[in-house]
Amino acid sequence: MGNIYFTSDLHLGHNRDFIFGPRGFTNVQDHDETIIRNWNALVQPDDVVYILGDIMLNDNVKGVRNFNRLNGTKYIILGNHDTRERKEIYKTQLINTTVIGNATTFKYGKYNFYLSHYPTITSNNDCEKPLVRKVINLFGHTHQKVNAYSDQDAMYHVGLDSHDNEPVEINDIITWLENHHEEYIKKLEKKKARGA
Repeated sequence: MGNIYFTSDLHLGHNRDFIFGPRGFTNVQDHDETIIRNWNALVQPDDVVYILGDIMLNDNVKGVRNFNRLNGTKYIILGNHDTRERKEIYKTQLINTTVIGNATTFKYGKYNFYLSHYPTITSNNDCEKPLVRKVINLFGHTHQKVNAYSDQDAMYHVGLDSHDNEPVEINDIITWLENHHEEYIKKLEKKKARGA
């Protein structure tokens, strides 16, 4: 097996400026072609990609055609735009693709993840624990430009909007999470010291 990547909110074929504009494009054609080019420059045929929702909108025929140009074995977590009709299309017309459902757990090395389209708080904010003792939420949906969710610990946005229109590799996610966790603990310690 090759590398493992995550992404979300491809919005292939979504001909709305509020989607492609903030990503740096003037039209949906350039948007889709850049996503495909970026994806295939990173993801090799033996790699795996988990897509956390919102695959395509509007023209399903064009969406399927563009999606099937993407390298790798793909696993889909459904998002709010992945309708019942699209779910059936995903199951029958997308190559090298499996639809998982609305959410799933995922283990990588000593890390435990909860994969969902929507941001989901998966810990009791027990920040003293190391990340390997938490369930980390990987999510999409928000189209935010930063990886953290409301400065929460153990939550990471995998969407295209915070990753220069590219999927992100699992080890890069873990490195970011570990650094964020250290900073998060330092901030809390400073707050405690000020309150003491």
